[in-house]
Amino acid sequence: MKIKMTVNNQVKIFECEPSDYLLDTLRNNNYVSVRRGCDTTNCGVCTVLMDGKPVPSCSVLTVQAEGKQITTVEGIQEEAEKIGNYFGEEGADQCGYCNPSLALTVYAMKKELVNPTIKEVKKYLVGNLCRCTGYISQERAIMKYLGDKS
Repeated sequence: MKIKMTVNNQVKIFECEPSDYLLDTLRNNNYVSVRRGCDTTNCGVCTVLMDGKPVPSCSVLTVQAEGKQITTVEGIQEEAEKIGNYFGEEGADQCGYCNPSLALTVYAMKKELVNPTIKEVKKYLVGNLCRCTGYISQERAIMKYLGDKS
């Protein structure tokens, strides 16, 4: 079956099976920043934005993305670079495997929340796990990014 969606502001038509997950459809079409983690929606490594909201692409069927706006980290390059710079400054970059999904989630958070507290930030990030850090340096970097008005 053919599924039409907009990926990173470009209209795309993908051939897929009714049981295909968005994660696999994107990866099979060279959106390799979308990564496979747990396949159970627990880690958030596969997060993409669907109509601006973070979703775990390992549990979204591709057919559910019909007509939707999908954003991968390639679609927010400039903002992802800013986030990455803050991570580097705070020593929060570690292995980097979760960075694309975390960048997307933080980007969505900045658009949705106004002057969030650290408690609100932690709640928003609850679906994103990092296996390398203790989160403190990430939290500092995220708060700096959220405060960046540029």
